[in-house]
Amino acid sequence: MTSERTKLDAMGTLRRSHGCGQIDRSCVGEEVVVAGWAHRRRDHGGVIFVDLRDQGGLVQVVFRPETSTEAHERAGDIRSEWVILARGVVEARSAETVNAKMATGEVEVNVHELRVLNSASPPPFPIEEEAGADESVRLKHRIHDLRRPPLQRALAVRDALSRAMRQSLSSQGFMDIETPMLARATPEGARDFLVPSRMHPGSFYALPQSPQIMKQLLMVSGFERYYQIARCFRDEDQRADRQLEFTQVDLEMSFVGVEEVLAVLEKTTRDGCLGAAGVELPEPFPRMSYSEAMDRFGCDRPDTRILLELVDMTDLFSTSGFKAFKGVVDKGGIVKCLPVHDADGISRSEIDRLESFVRKELGARGLGWIRIAEDGEWRSPIVKFLTEEERAAIAERSEARPGSLLFFQADVADKANAILSRLRIDLGEKLGRVDGRDWDVLFVVDFPLFERDDKGQLTYVHQPFVAPLEEDIPLLETNPEAVRGTHYDVVMNGTELGSGSLRNHRADIQRDILRALGYSEEQMQQSFGFMLDALELGAPPHGGFAFGFDRMVMVLAGADSLRDVVAFPKTQRGQDLLLEAPSPVATDQLDELSIRVRLPKPE
Repeated sequence: MTSERTKLDAMGTLRRSHGCGQIDRSCVGEEVVVAGWAHRRRDHGGVIFVDLRDQGGLVQVVFRPETSTEAHERAGDIRSEWVILARGVVEARSAETVNAKMATGEVEVNVHELRVLNSASPPPFPIEEEAGADESVRLKHRIHDLRRPPLQRALAVRDALSRAMRQSLSSQGFMDIETPMLARATPEGARDFLVPSRMHPGSFYALPQSPQIMKQLLMVSGFERYYQIARCFRDEDQRADRQLEFTQVDLEMSFVGVEEVLAVLEKTTRDGCLGAAGVELPEPFPRMSYSEAMDRFGCDRPDTRILLELVDMTDLFSTSGFKAFKGVVDKGGIVKCLPVHDADGISRSEIDRLESFVRKELGARGLGWIRIAEDGEWRSPIVKFLTEEERAAIAERSEARPGSLLFFQADVADKANAILSRLRIDLGEKLGRVDGRDWDVLFVVDFPLFERDDKGQLTYVHQPFVAPLEEDIPLLETNPEAVRGTHYDVVMNGTELGSGSLRNHRADIQRDILRALGYSEEQMQQSFGFMLDALELGAPPHGGFAFGFDRMVMVLAGADSLRDVVAFPKTQRGQDLLLEAPSPVATDQLDELSIRVRLPKPE
């Protein structure tokens, strides 16, 4: 690739004096040495211009034959992403050549010595704000992708957030303590990643889904304020805000109630956002109960900047002649409505598109709707099934008026809420029904302790160590679904930043909860015996929290995916396209681990 005249140079004794982004008018007349990647190269009538890029920014370096014939000749071979080092004098650009789009656009470096440190193969996409490439291509060529400004900024936010949160927690008396990466498998959440033990054939470690159990054991051990920035692993399906491996800011405190934990969370969140992105959050954070969030917004992580809310219509259809809705209510489902007022901008074709979307993408049975025309006429396929009294009740509860469009979902509660919650976000953003705030942060509190899974079995809402509210403890045996937990979430801009709770510090209550979940005494001892035994040793009241660190960076950096705030992420199928992982391993390695691989039969 390189000719004799452009053979690679070592730096020798020459070293950078300035970063590319540090060159400004104050440097005019100085000799500087800059180094980086050739971002763009232009040849204008024998004068060669190169935009040189390093992590700190861009600066234009100029090669003129009258300044240095040798440097000018060698610059003719420079191509995109070559690594070069240049020594020259900073000069002010003429008024007509100033580049206002570059931070260093008032100056340039007139080069009299050039060293080519490395050539480079052509990049597969531009090293620009928008790469214009499919994500799979970007991940395969992650080294080039990481050179792009959006990822450089996101990782800078990540670094700043880590430092700010460490400083905040340290100032609040927390101690950074590491917990093991190799632990035992426990049935507390998603699938574990298993690690075979060579020294104990047939036995496996599990990579931690979180340090939950370990941090509780630290509280029992007398460490009253713990934190760590912990790597966690969950073998579950990928999505935009989830990776197989992720990071959380994990913390735990002894001798506290909910209010003391929330005070720490508020300060840590405010300090982190201010230190990482200059974002000032309100004080104190607003609070909302889980039931209110589900009732008004259909989800437990509402973005309250969007000025649309759901309305419950279940009772209005409990005796209705409209069998499609009444049948759902009779089976224990709900009927909810999303009123959109002044909705003339939503055409009939758009309604059809929304109905197709909720059917195909969200699994809805359909999308009920009623449009109220300017003359007051109700137009909809379902209007003929409604009595005048039902219309009046719907209008009163939804505050419907001419120009309103009402969307309905009748289904099991989780599904109806999820579908209308998604429509609320999409329509609110499309129609501009937002209040103008850049940042919306709140606590969501008073979650239920239990819920029913798809098979109707009782399961925990978050994890089995959440303490119930004191006044609800008697209900564990008589009415477990009515038991409220001491759980709390921090939500920002519609994204759950993290979750926490007070923990069960009494072994008897922990056993009652596991018993309600269907564990036998033998199963309790087998899965959680070490934890139950520890609680018998004098466990203090304690509670904590785990910030989803990657999600927090994603929100502050304005990224759409966790893959844009993690240096080397996995694809949706859990693959690292750069490192080509996972991959098969040699048979002798498997033999050492006493493992035989049996591949599934092709379907």
